[in-house]
Amino acid sequence: MQSFVLSRDAAHLVILQRIELASPRLKKIRKLFGRYLFSRIFSKYLINPKVISYNYYNVMKNEFLTIKEFLNDNNKFLSIGSGMGGLEVIINNNFKESSFTMIERNFVSKKIRYGWDNKNSEAYNNFKLLEEFLQKNKIDQKKYEIIDYDKQKLPPRKFDVITSLYSLDFHYDFEIYRGYLSQSSNKNTAIIFDTIRPQFFKNIFKFVEIIKEDNNTLHKSKRIVCREFI
Repeated sequence: MQSFVLSRDAAHLVILQRIELASPRLKKIRKLFGRYLFSRIFSKYLINPKVISYNYYNVMKNEFLTIKEFLNDNNKFLSIGSGMGGLEVIINNNFKESSFTMIERNFVSKKIRYGWDNKNSEAYNNFKLLEEFLQKNKIDQKKYEIIDYDKQKLPPRKFDVITSLYSLDFHYDFEIYRGYLSQSSNKNTAIIFDTIRPQFFKNIFKFVEIIKEDNNTLHKSKRIVCREFI
């Protein structure tokens, strides 16, 4: 049985980042007591970290399989909203020479909200736990860099693959990163993210392909891979 090495505190963050991993019992508690108490109390102490670790691994493995054909060894990866970094761990397991830059925010919002936040004002991460997770799951410290969106300048370099699963254009407006993505990509860079408006991006990129469709959620999102800004 494959799973991640995941502490209780890290498992708590994973639940906040990926609500689909919460048990039916926890989801019922969230409805009864509200999202504030759910995020601060129940989702931390009423979880089984081993179960979360196993389920999180399987979700990330499936995410990896949707983008695998666009990946190569020696790729320089940029992840916008990487969460706990499970996808990066699995990529690292399969492409040993890759390197990772992760743009994240280093705080946990007091109340969980799901959907598009135009103000870019919420986050669910902790850099200490993120680094601990990456290192315990065998990504060498020399191979990754974590950028604090609120305190650091975004790195001025080109990337081979840019991913933003359920973050860019899903929780945050694409325009927040549009200029930066244009500067940090070239005509061969694969830019992969989830959206509810795939047709819109045919006016922005020369190449747009739908690689995954999720019709079982409220947003009914589609995962697209884009290349070369128009």
